[in-house]
Amino acid sequence: MSLQVEKLEKNMAKLTIEVPAEELDKAIETAYQKNKGKISLPGFRKGKAPRKMIEQMYGKEVFYEDAANELIPEAYDKALDECTEAIVSSPKIEVIQIEAGKPFIFTAEVALKPEVTLGKYKGVKVDKIEVEVSDEEVDAAINRERESNARTITVEDRAVKDGDMTVIDFEGFVDGVAFEGGKGENYPLTIGSGAFIPGFEEALIGAEIGKETDVNVTFPEEYQAEELAGKAAVFKCTVKEIKEKQLPELDDEFASEVSEFDTLAEYKEDVKKNLADRKEADAKNAKEDAVIEAIIADAQMDIPDAMLETQQRQMVEDFAQRIQSQGLSMEQYMQFTGLTPATLLEQVKPQALKRIQSRLVLEAVVAAEKIEASEADFEEEVKTMAQAYQMEEDKVKELLGENGKKQVMEDICIKKAVDFVVENAKEAKAKAKKEEA
Repeated sequence: MSLQVEKLEKNMAKLTIEVPAEELDKAIETAYQKNKGKISLPGFRKGKAPRKMIEQMYGKEVFYEDAANELIPEAYDKALDECTEAIVSSPKIEVIQIEAGKPFIFTAEVALKPEVTLGKYKGVKVDKIEVEVSDEEVDAAINRERESNARTITVEDRAVKDGDMTVIDFEGFVDGVAFEGGKGENYPLTIGSGAFIPGFEEALIGAEIGKETDVNVTFPEEYQAEELAGKAAVFKCTVKEIKEKQLPELDDEFASEVSEFDTLAEYKEDVKKNLADRKEADAKNAKEDAVIEAIIADAQMDIPDAMLETQQRQMVEDFAQRIQSQGLSMEQYMQFTGLTPATLLEQVKPQALKRIQSRLVLEAVVAAEKIEASEADFEEEVKTMAQAYQMEEDKVKELLGENGKKQVMEDICIKKAVDFVVENAKEAKAKAKKEEA
């Protein structure tokens, strides 16, 4: 295999890869052996037709596509190993020459990692984030815990109230005529959830079990069913069941049941501490983001479109894997959200760009400050990974291999670069805080 690299504009390059003729001939033969069982020729049993007869009947190019698909992945991987340029995108492949007895030649257009010219990265000024936890926030957190520990009880001696969980039958009419999709039986509806069109749930407040109630509403002008948009409707509703949440009393007994503490006062202090810890972590992350954004704004880099597109596709693929692990396919997700592959790619574009910019400037900081990762750093990271995946450390190292270890070491350097720029940043009191003071 031979490789030629031609640099193009905007950090792009064209790799011309040539595979020896004998390897192409082997790939064509492999394609014939793979496909001959699917081909019938007069006078031959299926799968027994000679290659030359098939090529004479269908053209000598009949096996070229499969042969190319056989050769390209391995040849491209070898080219990547040989190429000294940093390639940061998926390749755009074009076959230049494919003919039996001749070398197989194809090109791969790829993006190259852009050079970064750092501006100011030490002493970057960012707003200081004050971390405070109010009594209201503590109360809200405790009330959420009470909600999660609430009992659901059936109510039979009163009408519907806001917040009730009801079961209803309903049928909708426009100008006295029932419309399609406007009928439901044994439908669960929490009053105040906003699940129905505006005004519907509020109109059920005061309704009694077993008694038909007329609910008068007007469909929004932008309603999805055009034939109903903007029209007045009457829903004849019957409440069949009412349930409400019964919150536990806010006392020492509640505290001992939901925490390791015996008293409500101790539990409240712990909730306040956990909220403060969470806010501190959020403030730390926000500061890191602000510092890196400031460094990006003062740096110069020309990111090729192919690099950005590759990052977008990777993010969408990662997202697809996450939702599939939760039992939802991408097709179902698209159907539920109304998104398309194109709109989803466009949706992640800003985040993809930020990821690329952040990584590039931090790599530049690593180079500028000669930041390195030690074996001790690697061992510590392996230990953390082993604990996270509940594996032996030696097994983690085995799975990583040399390439994986190299990536881990690079990531460690990036983390050190983040720590470096944040430690060297200067905090200014936020304007919003000044105005409040």
